[in-house]
Amino acid sequence: MLYNSGLEWKKSTNKRLSLFGMSGVGKTFIANILRETNEWFHYSVDYRIGTKYLGEEIVDNFKKEAMKLPKLREHLLNDTIYIASNLTFSNLSPLSGFLGKPGNVNLGGMPFDEYIERQRQHRSAEVAATIDTELFAEKARNIYGYNNFISDTSGSLCEIVDPDDANDRVLKSLQKSTLPVWIRGSDNQAEELHQRFIKSPKPMYYNETFLKQKWSQYCIQINQSPEDVEPDKFMSYGFKALILHRLPIYSKIAKNWGITIEASEVTKIECPNDFIELVSEAIDQKNSL
Repeated sequence: MLYNSGLEWKKSTNKRLSLFGMSGVGKTFIANILRETNEWFHYSVDYRIGTKYLGEEIVDNFKKEAMKLPKLREHLLNDTIYIASNLTFSNLSPLSGFLGKPGNVNLGGMPFDEYIERQRQHRSAEVAATIDTELFAEKARNIYGYNNFISDTSGSLCEIVDPDDANDRVLKSLQKSTLPVWIRGSDNQAEELHQRFIKSPKPMYYNETFLKQKWSQYCIQINQSPEDVEPDKFMSYGFKALILHRLPIYSKIAKNWGITIEASEVTKIECPNDFIELVSEAIDQKNSL
């Protein structure tokens, strides 16, 4: 790890870390607290995916939908309007919209084969954007003058790595440039995330083998053809399975490549020093094992 002890971490004038864990456990909450001090550079993997690596595809998807409407089609063909993505750190809806949901097209879904293709595009983009953490950790210091750096990884980091492979290129790059920090949620929080998701299902990235397995199981379970599946109902079904699937992988990443802090402790953070102390304790705890 970059820091051999909690004291070394606290004394470091170049603190660099990457947060990972399920969406909703507090990654962005911490990043915002640190960024607001104007002493930390905040790198968002999801933002990088949606701007650098899938930006053109996202806009093309918007144009494809607009071409279905006669008036917008006319304006697009005449170059009297243009379409752009307004993706921001706090609004990743354009990226989610591109990923979409499989199922009945009349209910906002898309054919499963198209969904798989978009999932593959996202995987390639996430691998590249996560490896770019190393690049931006250097840019933060050499160009923008920030000594401290925090990377807010995508919730699907665990789907693009093999934590048991000592040569995993994504994790090697991440550990070389930052201290990977897992924010571990409680069992109650996992259920809370699921209930929140049911109320507002959103597109997600899945490991392709896992996704195909769950899709097949769901279609058989509800006795429907893929074309008739209600997209939101499948997403809710898939999300619960996804939580159970991801937790062991997050745990291995933390064990082999980084440290763990509890989401319950994150909620108590009021200032950057609280978080720095929490990380320090986690480093020392890891070294004592």
